[in-house]
Amino acid sequence: MAIIEGVRIVDATIRDGGLVNDFYFKDEFVRAVYETNLDAGVDYMEFGYRADKKQFDPEKFGKWKFASDEDIRSIVGENRTKMKISVMCDVGRCDYRKDIHKKAESPVDLVRVATYIDTIPQAIEMIEYADAMGYETTCNIMAMSTCTDDQLTKALELLCKSPVMGVYIVDSYGAMYPKQIRHLTRLFRDKLSPAGKLVGVHTHNNQQCAFANTLEAKDMGARLLDATAYGMGRGAGNCHLEALLGYYNGKKYHVEPVLDLVQKYMLDLKEQGKRDGLEWGYNTSYLLTGLTNQHPRDAIGATKVKNYNFREQYRYHAYE
Repeated sequence: MAIIEGVRIVDATIRDGGLVNDFYFKDEFVRAVYETNLDAGVDYMEFGYRADKKQFDPEKFGKWKFASDEDIRSIVGENRTKMKISVMCDVGRCDYRKDIHKKAESPVDLVRVATYIDTIPQAIEMIEYADAMGYETTCNIMAMSTCTDDQLTKALELLCKSPVMGVYIVDSYGAMYPKQIRHLTRLFRDKLSPAGKLVGVHTHNNQQCAFANTLEAKDMGARLLDATAYGMGRGAGNCHLEALLGYYNGKKYHVEPVLDLVQKYMLDLKEQGKRDGLEWGYNTSYLLTGLTNQHPRDAIGATKVKNYNFREQYRYHAYE
């Protein structure tokens, strides 16, 4: 059995998986994920985004795009369990002063602030606000494969002065290999650890490296590890929760509940997605955007219309 050493596993199935189907999950499924995570020993479950309804039409998205305290409470009650509840807030896409309430009034424990490298000051404002409201916080720096070490070092120096609990390496494009993850985790660890901050990792599976990259980050000191059931997530998807729990299977974490969830719900969800043009998981189009360090939007479009001209897709990104 692998040694845990303070690892905290974060299930992001509803949040990242919601990017596949515009967050139209039935309550039965969300409740099943919650109960599965409890049985599996997962440390945090992320219920979705806390998006601004002035920017995103509630008629065009399921309720987990907005993950209100009331909707979360309808699933978890007062959540008198060891597992903590999380939501994600995007910089510029969340009316956080209106929609993040005092922790004493909310079932949420952790607010994860997602940002690009050029909006770190705005992210810190959100982190400071959420912290003042009583929440744990993380900063999830997206599209990190496009950032320089100098940019990241400056961002980490600012974040070390904030009340943030941890900072995430996010491989949004699925472009990184274990070697790059090793380098970045060392950089993050060396900057964050003296300030008492944790390192997190959130990987995508464009090049089938999500699980390997997660373990590499863990070995280098990352302690917040994201995963999703059956790898459900935008485009190529994420590190599989059942793989991560299988690696740790033992006294604290248990893989069997997630295997049951996959059997009962995830297989049908994936097949339904294929029928509806909402496919997720590794394919060659996603490989190519990962290989060329590009946003997966073109691969998502190619997958939806069943465009299999892979040479053309590769040349478009490699030589543009």
